[in-house]
Amino acid sequence: MIGVCVGIHRDSALCRAKNLGGHTMKMNVENLNLFYGEHQALFDVGLEVPEHKVVALIGPSGCGKSTFLRTLNRMNDLIDGVRVEGDIKLDGEDIYAPETDLVQLRKRVGMVFQRPNPFPMSIYDNVAYGCRVHGFKDKKKLDEIVEKSLRGAALWDEVKDRLNASAMGMSGGQQQRLCIARVMAVEPEVVLMDEPCSALDPISTMKIEELVTEIKKDFTIVMVTHNMQQAARVSDFTAFFLNGKLIEHDKTDVIFTKPHDKKTEDYITGRFG
Repeated sequence: MIGVCVGIHRDSALCRAKNLGGHTMKMNVENLNLFYGEHQALFDVGLEVPEHKVVALIGPSGCGKSTFLRTLNRMNDLIDGVRVEGDIKLDGEDIYAPETDLVQLRKRVGMVFQRPNPFPMSIYDNVAYGCRVHGFKDKKKLDEIVEKSLRGAALWDEVKDRLNASAMGMSGGQQQRLCIARVMAVEPEVVLMDEPCSALDPISTMKIEELVTEIKKDFTIVMVTHNMQQAARVSDFTAFFLNGKLIEHDKTDVIFTKPHDKKTEDYITGRFG
């Protein structure tokens, strides 16, 4: 890890709860409510995110999945009129504490967006960007980080001979893997993915899914997806949201084969959504 977040220490002894089958929890959310002005978008959400696992967030459009995801690295702070109540802890420490360094928080909890958003610069500079922002200047070290990140994103062999070419000339699937490499380069602990495959073709989607399965050994991943089959394929745990409420959260095989709530069963079986 590069750097330590003020007020959010990585190896805190506090509150490393072991639930959901004895897994160590990387993030804990309790009694979370979120308001856009007078409108309440999330209602009393409680969710545990186990370390080095993939948690899929499913539910119909407008149910609060992406809103919830953005609370995990405080991206909602960028929206006027947002108010958050409740607790979100990373390694046992409150990410909404006044002393939290947001730059370091968003380094530790990275984000991959719905549509690929490469910067209008070279492939190399896209991956190196975050490291430079955090003060890295050593060219040899940057070269190593760029190669490691591109290899980790299963992209190195496709771009190693054109690192100085514009990222804007890559295919959509390559651009999304580049964005994942860009996040990985700063060594986050948690990677948030907001429907990372929704704009991609089936082959690119398969590559992203294979990548997610591979990189969870190094990262904890929380992924919003509308694709039920994708959630079943790549996630260890699944959380079902409806109308801003967390209806059910369990191991993925339980959610898809023996859900406890009828609303979950109705959504999984396509009765609505």
